[in-house]
Amino acid sequence: MLFLKWFTSGSVRHAWQAARHVEKILQQQRDILSADAVAAVQGDVDVLSNRCKEGDKKAVTDALARLEKTANKWLKPYPNSALRENIEVALVAIAVAMAIRTFFLQPFKIPTGSMQPTLYGVTEEDLRGRNDVKLPGGLAGFFEYWFNGVQYFQVQAKTGGQLSWDRPTKLVLFNLKQTYNIDGVPQGSVWFPPDDLFERGRNRPDDIRYVKAGEDIVKLRVISGDHLFVDRVSYNFRRPARGDIVVFETHGIPGIAELSSSPEMADTYYIKRLVGLSGEKLTLKKDFEVRDIKLKNRDPREPVPVGHLVINGTNEITHRVPPFEQLYSYPDTKSGRVDGFQFHENHYVGHSLERGLRGGQSVQVGWDRYFVMGDNTLNSSDSRYWGDFERTKVMGKSCFVYWPIGTTTYKGEVRPSRFGWSHR
Repeated sequence: MLFLKWFTSGSVRHAWQAARHVEKILQQQRDILSADAVAAVQGDVDVLSNRCKEGDKKAVTDALARLEKTANKWLKPYPNSALRENIEVALVAIAVAMAIRTFFLQPFKIPTGSMQPTLYGVTEEDLRGRNDVKLPGGLAGFFEYWFNGVQYFQVQAKTGGQLSWDRPTKLVLFNLKQTYNIDGVPQGSVWFPPDDLFERGRNRPDDIRYVKAGEDIVKLRVISGDHLFVDRVSYNFRRPARGDIVVFETHGIPGIAELSSSPEMADTYYIKRLVGLSGEKLTLKKDFEVRDIKLKNRDPREPVPVGHLVINGTNEITHRVPPFEQLYSYPDTKSGRVDGFQFHENHYVGHSLERGLRGGQSVQVGWDRYFVMGDNTLNSSDSRYWGDFERTKVMGKSCFVYWPIGTTTYKGEVRPSRFGWSHR
């Protein structure tokens, strides 16, 4: 009956919580209190607990007043008790959050465009010279960022000279601020900048790091990468399946360390689509060619063969096989077509036949190892370049995109929201 009385009576709830709180303090101070003090406090706690079970409001109120008087008489006061309680609550909350992060759901930020357009990394539009573009501010800018993940940055040179910038100052995992300099003299800071702000803002091949007074150093529209939760539970009960979007650690994968220009890339986490399982032989069958590919380190005049995955020489993974329906359904493409068409970075295109899976080549996946590729294989460093890796390196699978929420545009093209589970 206590549950019913606790649920229906505010007085009972308050008194029951007070009894539990006094009892907790009593247990903490039992070794420094006299026997008479312990007996008096415990006795009044028991009385109040019984009155709560009976549910008589007046009896509960009288017993609570008696317990308060006894507790004030016998229990030792704690200095800064309110602060101690708040710290205790905070520590418990942190412990619970860390446990959830470690064993159940871990947040993850998409850093690059290797999974486009299933998942987007940080992308940007250089707006320098675009006087027709007005940067939103105030409430509009606030909404644009917190709902759509879009930020605008504009930095103008106060004086002319050679531009340089410092590494961002970090607060835990976030960039707090970044200072920029002209001729070695600090000019100011940008607060909460995205990764590589100044590199992104000056990304044309003809850019040199000299600026004139009043010139835009940066005028940039930055779209945040997708933020998602990684499911760390499912793979405790089943093995990863082909087509899963998996997150894995790169530490100890030799090929990544050799190909990476940054030491951090060899000791971080990647997200890719699992395409090859233990012991399988993988090839790519050419479907068509892609031309006009305006990507870094690639001649746009050179066509790139693109096709679909073949397992063990006979099992062809086509657009009829979940979850590859979108990846192999680029507009106006048909199996066997070899003529080229223009590449659009916001559309699926299939898997490009490069490095370990060039035309006519195959890869044998090792025992208890996995082979992964990004959905945007024209711009993805994946197992075609650095090989397969141990199954134990898989941390979990992509679960739920929680931010950004809304639809955005990029270079005039609508980019639909990935919020929710649908991206899988």
